[in-house]
Amino acid sequence: MTENACYTFEAAIEKAIEMEENGFRSYLNAISILKNKHAQAILRDAALDEMRHKQELEKALLLGAMEGSIGMQAGVQAMNLSYTLGVQELTPDADVRQALIYAINLEKNAIDFYQRMIDGCEGAPMVPVFQQLLNDETRHLLQLEDMYEEHFMTEN
Repeated sequence: MTENACYTFEAAIEKAIEMEENGFRSYLNAISILKNKHAQAILRDAALDEMRHKQELEKALLLGAMEGSIGMQAGVQAMNLSYTLGVQELTPDADVRQALIYAINLEKNAIDFYQRMIDGCEGAPMVPVFQQLLNDETRHLLQLEDMYEEHFMTEN
């Protein structure tokens, strides 16, 4: 990997902060255009998760080390609904279902980013940081997928 995030703690944390900031801004922009209050609430919760990640990462950058855990240590398996649902742009009239699909796809993008960082930095000391973030993003994705399944997928 050509990214310098493999070589220093600071570079790894900066890359992760950038990823979390981009996710937060995407949610914030989507919330600002939506009219549906329930859809806004779903995206607001997801944005708060991204904000918490960013704050923990900024604290780690300031202190020079990760303190404790920002998420799960063990990985979980998501349903991969993003492949089935596809990417959709949100319009002001988007409903809760569309907001969930949007959030599922944003979380999947974060998972893909952290997986690329792990793959590209194999053996580097930053891999545990990226693995921890990957696990937490996967947990977020699973929560969103469970919500989607509960409300929008019918049983046969």
